[in-house]
Amino acid sequence: MSEPLLRALNRMRGHLLDPDALVKAVASGRRKGEQPAWRRAELRYVDLKAGRHLQVTTYDETQAHTANHAVAPSDGQSPARDAVDALLDEPFGNWHVDTTTQSHQLRVTKKLEAVVHTTDRTEPVEAERGHDRDKARLLPEDDPVFVALGISDEAGRLKPSRQAKYRQVEEFLRLLDASITEALDKGHLRRPTADDPLRIVDLGCGNATLTFAAERFLAGVRGLPVRLTGVDVKEQSREHNAAVAGQLGVAAGQNLSFVVGTIGGVVLDPAPEVVLALHACDTATDEALAQAVAWGAQLVLAAPCCHHDIAAQLRRAPTPAPYAMLTRHGILRERLADTLTDGLRASLMRQQGYRVDVVQFVESQHTPRNTMLRAVRTGAPVRGGSVRKEYDELVATWGIRPRLAELLG
Repeated sequence: MSEPLLRALNRMRGHLLDPDALVKAVASGRRKGEQPAWRRAELRYVDLKAGRHLQVTTYDETQAHTANHAVAPSDGQSPARDAVDALLDEPFGNWHVDTTTQSHQLRVTKKLEAVVHTTDRTEPVEAERGHDRDKARLLPEDDPVFVALGISDEAGRLKPSRQAKYRQVEEFLRLLDASITEALDKGHLRRPTADDPLRIVDLGCGNATLTFAAERFLAGVRGLPVRLTGVDVKEQSREHNAAVAGQLGVAAGQNLSFVVGTIGGVVLDPAPEVVLALHACDTATDEALAQAVAWGAQLVLAAPCCHHDIAAQLRRAPTPAPYAMLTRHGILRERLADTLTDGLRASLMRQQGYRVDVVQFVESQHTPRNTMLRAVRTGAPVRGGSVRKEYDELVATWGIRPRLAELLG
């Protein structure tokens, strides 16, 4: 049952301001027609030399920002209380508040009312107040999925050589979690059930590191009914992934399966609602985006890899004035090709009725392949207007023909 939003938030405020009972709180998503200053915010209390403080970690599109706020009033004011009130004023769409005895889920509806679900713990938990603990992970490094994938050793310790991959998986899961939550809250994705789980496909999955991690988090941690399918052109990949699934105790044909096929030729019935394409090389990303459009997928997350096609076209075509200095040097021409390719992809997806964000989903020191195209289907294809005009002018100026445009006809 819904209730007035202010009343529900005030109740959550009481839990957030309890330095003895609060375990952790997370704010994410956004309300209809509004955008919070942060993509996500996490709160917990820590014990410092100066006493107990409220630690607030806020995330923008590229990095995390952590600040500690004193609990004890200073000159009649409480920095912790002010920090909580400032976050409650932000138009977040979801609050997840865990205390030592309860777990609270608050969701803001389209009518700007609140739906709150509260569950009691069978046994009280103890809050971790250490200041120097590792950052809370969506999946800990000793999770069985990382051991099976060779990212952690048999003792559950992260392998030094696999730290970058672990970080990449963690940030991908955060982006996937936030994107699915927002799409569900805004009605762009249907609410899945056990009888009709959310259908997700990973195109060009390879050894399926992200496929396994997504299944483990969404189904095992978040408790969301999902049905994941990994698609790869190699039979060897399917056999390897099926063996890993068996090692993890995931029965074939339940919520995880693998098939052999090309990105543009695979047939899935019923069609997937969420399409993932992580580091599909060059025009394989275009094939994945075109396939997602053909399926009518509601949510698409694509992390492009190399961008050879447009780069080759730039080398063959004369550079329009006054941009010669941008293509005179090879490294600048390659970077320009990257930007043009993904900018044109975003425009083409917008013309197909998607809202598109181009974000960095992991820091460049972990991998240079860190751009993510996030597309949410929100309307009908756009056949004219300023979006189409800007696209036509750009491709005409540079004399290029994006592969995605050809695939979309």
